[in-house]
Amino acid sequence: MAHAREQCLASTDLDYWIDIARRAENGGFDALFLGDVLAIQQSPDRHRSDAMDPLVILSALAAVTQRIGLIGTASTSYDHPFHLARRFASLDHISKGWAGWNIVTSSNPLKAYNFGLDAMPDHAERYARASDVTETTLALWDSWQQDARIADKQAGLYLDSAKVRRIDHDSPFVPSRGPLKGPRSTQGLSILAQAGASEAGRDFAARYADMVFTVQSHLAGAQAFYRDMKARRQPGPCARKSADLSRYRANSGFNTPAG
Repeated sequence: MAHAREQCLASTDLDYWIDIARRAENGGFDALFLGDVLAIQQSPDRHRSDAMDPLVILSALAAVTQRIGLIGTASTSYDHPFHLARRFASLDHISKGWAGWNIVTSSNPLKAYNFGLDAMPDHAERYARASDVTETTLALWDSWQQDARIADKQAGLYLDSAKVRRIDHDSPFVPSRGPLKGPRSTQGLSILAQAGASEAGRDFAARYADMVFTVQSHLAGAQAFYRDMKARRQPGPCARKSADLSRYRANSGFNTPAG
């Protein structure tokens, strides 16, 4: 019984997460995904509702893994894109190019209360903000050229300022001048994941996501979802990342057991 109790409390034990990450990597998984909910949920006395910040966990796992994606969840409703861009770019540097952002808009009113709101914004507004936050985050990731840092000791120059630019993003949701405080990461633009099932969610995923999470109860439903997402796919900001995504999958050792 003591062992079972320890397992129930293992979510705050780093060794627990390291064990999961190593098993997944050795098993040939493409990525390890951590969800997140920004509130203690209902009936917390009956199930585990507490959780550590997924970006902190994934940063620690980056030190003990080499070729597995590390995908963390963050909300566009409660995070500013400057923080999002910096945190995921930092994870991408630490993991040498294996960071991913699972984009959520959040819908539970319990989360709203934690951020000083009386209610959640409506569905359409949440997705309008999500698009704005994502566009701004992508622009911030793109505000440094890959070779902006030159580290020329003789000339006394750390970077070429012509290769770091402001983004001057102006919007009613998340204006940001930029540039990002930190150099372009290994991937440049991190992998984006999304799991929206509504019409707005599917359109959002079709425009931005490199990978889409879905739950389908039978094969025909899964095939229909796949066809629908392919039909909605738009030339968007992630189109230029197709080569990077192929590298991400190939390097994971998918279907190739690690020795």
